[in-house]
Amino acid sequence: MTDTEINIVFDDKSLRCSVGDTVASAVTAADEFALRETADGGYRGIFCGMGVCQDCLVTIDGKPSQRACMAVVQDGMQVARNRQRSALAIDALAQPIRDSRDIERVEPQLLVIGGGAAGLTAAAVAAELGADVVLLDERTAAGGQFFKQPKSVSRKPLRLDRQFEDGRRLIDRATSSGATLVPNALVWGAFAGNEMLVSDGAGTRLYRPQRLILATGAYERALPMPGWTLPGVMTTGAAQTLLRGHSVCPGRRILVAGNGPLNAQVAVELSKAGAQVVSLLELAPAFGPKALLPFLRMLGNAPGMTATGVRLLAGLRSGDVPVRSGCGIGAIESADGRLRVRFGRASAEGIDTTESVEVDSVCMGYGFLPSNELSRALGCRHRYDDERAQLLVERRADCQTSVDGVYAIGDCCGLGGAAAAMQEGVIAAISIANDLGLNISDRASRELRRARKRLSRQRGFQSALWSLYAAPYFSCELATVDTPLCRCENVTLQQFDDALSLGYRSLPDIKRFTRLGMGACQGRYCAPLAASRLAERTGLRPDEYSFFAPRAPLKPVSIGEIIAPGAD
Repeated sequence: MTDTEINIVFDDKSLRCSVGDTVASAVTAADEFALRETADGGYRGIFCGMGVCQDCLVTIDGKPSQRACMAVVQDGMQVARNRQRSALAIDALAQPIRDSRDIERVEPQLLVIGGGAAGLTAAAVAAELGADVVLLDERTAAGGQFFKQPKSVSRKPLRLDRQFEDGRRLIDRATSSGATLVPNALVWGAFAGNEMLVSDGAGTRLYRPQRLILATGAYERALPMPGWTLPGVMTTGAAQTLLRGHSVCPGRRILVAGNGPLNAQVAVELSKAGAQVVSLLELAPAFGPKALLPFLRMLGNAPGMTATGVRLLAGLRSGDVPVRSGCGIGAIESADGRLRVRFGRASAEGIDTTESVEVDSVCMGYGFLPSNELSRALGCRHRYDDERAQLLVERRADCQTSVDGVYAIGDCCGLGGAAAAMQEGVIAAISIANDLGLNISDRASRELRRARKRLSRQRGFQSALWSLYAAPYFSCELATVDTPLCRCENVTLQQFDDALSLGYRSLPDIKRFTRLGMGACQGRYCAPLAASRLAERTGLRPDEYSFFAPRAPLKPVSIGEIIAPGAD
């Protein structure tokens, strides 16, 4: 064993892994997919890969309910499959309950939440202008989903492409700007006055900034269908995190499916890393003559990104990745240690599952959902986007929300891509610096003008891109009566429909009747699906009050953190 390798124990099995691995990447490299045992005796594995779904919970050194995708391995670590029903680790109960006045208070001029493209840019620009800036990131290292950097040191990394390099430059800029970057910071409470309760592993701190930027990003949308909760079924982004962050392929035979360019990128990267991508199923029809106009719009707004897309499509062909346009997955089932995937032609009515294939893992991506629980908890106004079936925060041109002093930027406001997120970071940061009375340099003024122009072009590019990838929009159409709609509580589509037949007409009422949305992910996956189903059955158009109310804790924390904040 080299000094870049360590050993952990997973369910009595010794695993050699790389320094920098997460538990998720270490067990996946060992072809282990089942991590959490459910109340009915089934298993779950890595799904979102970014700490949202809570499906990859494991017990680490006796402490239950730890997210495998977020926990970094240590030599000798003892890891076991999580067998607790609850996602809340009930620990630290013996600690004394402290008066709230004992909580450490941090009061920067600007607090940025989220260390991805948007947050890093905003923090760097504001700090360079002289603002006292703190950036909180839930992950161990900055970069977010798009600019994630290689972390596992003993495995051969992917070729350091421009995406890696651009991310490294942005991280370096933020690090050298004077901003304070705080990793492993879980924001679990948001209250009036822009107060944030944050756990960073050493206790809970209360942040009370003069200005607040929400740059919390988005998470991948997946579709309920038979088998979507099986170990080995994960989002495309989870597979990319394993690969780009840790040089781990989730199996040897992989099927990638869904809608959008991220799926194509990940299929190419997996193929180059040595996996056999048996097929890329794209819901959108094949590009034909009608694609010319969107392509020209993309080219006019962002020629560099358009050229990257063309190279990506060429990479599919050179990597021998079969592409099936206008096709999708209809069902997944276990098959002698593998996954049997049933797929076929897609239409507005569903998937014609006339074909099947057996694989080690399935990577699916059907667009994104904004991580907007903080903006909702703070009372920012939101509107319902009928096209994407999601709540979007309302903002002014300078990215300020309806709540004074609260700004929202990047994909937590709706999908716009990393390039647009960075421009919004510039705009919000300079607006805040100006509001704080800081001197706006000539360089910053030029950067602001460029950002406004680039943002307009990026929005034009994204609009054209998604018209190119226009596809049937599914919600619950692929689910059967016994398909779980709520992954956490195993509430099936039939149970949801039964609640409707009994006269329940709101998600909070259905939640009380069925437990839908009461699990660890707090409705992040099931609420949009349930709202769409409710609207379809009742004719009531969703709005910002149709969803579950966000409340602390916004993400699972130990009871010890809540009753004994600040305790060592």
